Amino acid sequence: MLRRIRKQFFIRSAPSWLVLAIDLYWVVNNFLFAHLIRFNFRFSLDGSVLKIQLPVVIAITVFSFLITGSYKGIIRHTGSRDAIKVIMASFLIMVFLMATVFLVNYLNLGEILDFPLSIIVIHFLLNTIVLIGLRFLFKIFYNILFSSYKVGPKVMIYGAGEAGLLTYSIFNNDKANNSQICGFIDDDPRKHNKRINGVRVYNPKDVTQEFITAKRITRIIIAMQFIKQSRLIEIVAQLTKLSVKVKIVPPTRTWINGPNLKVGQIKSIKIEDLLGRSVIEMDNPELQKEFDDKVVLITGAAGSIGSEICRQLANFNYKHLILVDQAESDLYNLQQYFNYKKYQNITCIVADVRNEKRMDSIFEKFKPEMVFHAAAYKHVPFMEGNPYEAVLVNVFGTKTIADLVIKHQAKKFVMVSTDKAVNPANVMGATKRIAEMYITSLQGKGTSKFITTRFGNVLGSSGSVIPLFKTQIKNGGPITLTHKDITRYFMTIPEACQLVLEAGIMGDGGEIYVFDMGTPIKIYDLALNMIQLSNLKYPEDIDIEITGLRPGEKIYEELLGDGENCIPTHHSKIMIAKVKTMDVNEIQQKINELCVFNRELNFEQTVSKMKEIVPEFLSNNSVYEKFDHIEQIKIKTEQ
Repeated sequence: MLRRIRKQFFIRSAPSWLVLAIDLYWVVNNFLFAHLIRFNFRFSLDGSVLKIQLPVVIAITVFSFLITGSYKGIIRHTGSRDAIKVIMASFLIMVFLMATVFLVNYLNLGEILDFPLSIIVIHFLLNTIVLIGLRFLFKIFYNILFSSYKVGPKVMIYGAGEAGLLTYSIFNNDKANNSQICGFIDDDPRKHNKRINGVRVYNPKDVTQEFITAKRITRIIIAMQFIKQSRLIEIVAQLTKLSVKVKIVPPTRTWINGPNLKVGQIKSIKIEDLLGRSVIEMDNPELQKEFDDKVVLITGAAGSIGSEICRQLANFNYKHLILVDQAESDLYNLQQYFNYKKYQNITCIVADVRNEKRMDSIFEKFKPEMVFHAAAYKHVPFMEGNPYEAVLVNVFGTKTIADLVIKHQAKKFVMVSTDKAVNPANVMGATKRIAEMYITSLQGKGTSKFITTRFGNVLGSSGSVIPLFKTQIKNGGPITLTHKDITRYFMTIPEACQLVLEAGIMGDGGEIYVFDMGTPIKIYDLALNMIQLSNLKYPEDIDIEITGLRPGEKIYEELLGDGENCIPTHHSKIMIAKVKTMDVNEIQQKINELCVFNRELNFEQTVSKMKEIVPEFLSNNSVYEKFDHIEQIKIKTEQ
């Protein structure tokens, strides 16, 4: 019965004319009540006077409501803006009534409309209080009527700021959700033991397991938009020790320009939330100008970095995008994505950067003005065992594309490098460093500008440690870790690609741009956090097994090499690595010699030549350590 009444009378919003009629009824009653208050509850008006005054009040009221539109709001969603509209309407009624009295007196039209101004002021106050009060009373009644009778989960919100209050409001307004907000948690000592909307704010130190058990709390939602990464990790580490589910409110950028935040968007916290960095807002008009009506070629377009560069470039007013990759399936998936999004003038080409003739034909046909070179082999252990492929793709492939840029007079060449090229300890890093050296040396040879970007690991890329740990946890463990003290820098793929584009337009040529990677993350702590976020315990549920460093693997990564300094740019996240200048003929000769050794499939000669080209290349935990030169061994011993 109650359910039928609710559906029949409350599901649909009341029509605007009905709200207007009800408001008008109360305004007329308030006018009469204002007389009673003014004359000490002795009614002094006769019927003939009311016949004239009431129509005037009604006309003025309707006119004021039409101007302000105060009757158009949905009553059950009444908020501060609706209250302001009611105040404005009441104020207009007061002003118009006062103007009417003054006009009647000025024209000497009689005393029928000449009533005390105090009545008009009292009428204004009554209208404001009654009309706003009735709206909020209806809202409260509606909430009670539609609230579930079942006792829902008890929830606490970590953060008593704007994000926390917004989260509280969302839970209160979502009738399909019957969660009970039992308290706020906040780091600010000034808020402790205070109440917000009747809900108490607690000190984080008070939220213990005994507290959680006593209050029967099942979930804690982190609602803080501006928080340091280190503090967020501390909070999660504290909460995951309690018998509660930890959730987090998504970043503002994901919903501020789209649908309003909803309860369903508040998800269980993931390790990516802890490693995600502050978003870089690309508000640079030069970006639009740089790619306007340009033909852009991206190699390695189907990879993690390359595909994101493609997606971001697709939002500019380009002339033509040429996407090149030798990975057929991944490139096909990227093509289907752009077809689904209905992007125009995007051509996907299956081709290999190692094939000089094939790549030359692509340059000849499309005449690219800008080239983003993201094609590379990047897996350290694989390349340590396959130096032939590492040299062929990372060195010869890069040289091939760069030479074609000069031949076809492309405007810019931007190479995606890696922090593993800094003081390389493995074949992969050494090949990327040789590629950097070659690209840097080409500046000034021809009209093209050659730019290199260097950054660390990206979250979600193929081969990343996080997907591996997730799989191992899902399979019951153990998590395999090569060294307990190993650290890595992390950056999100969109952020890395945004910085690549930004550096691409900043460069005058010859620079190696280094990105601010933030604070390095200890992988052991990362593994512990992932176990805790999976509601498991270490080592009872999931153990961590130390397997030892793999061939070529470093304990920590660097962003600057020996003898390199950083020069700041106008962008706080981008710096320029000041490196030694190199003679293009010398480096080209050495690379040609390296490619000759490589074609002979003599891995040892190949690696030995690489160490000659890159003196700082010191193999770590590798069979190639024996080829370290005497000077290198001395440096390694001193380190």
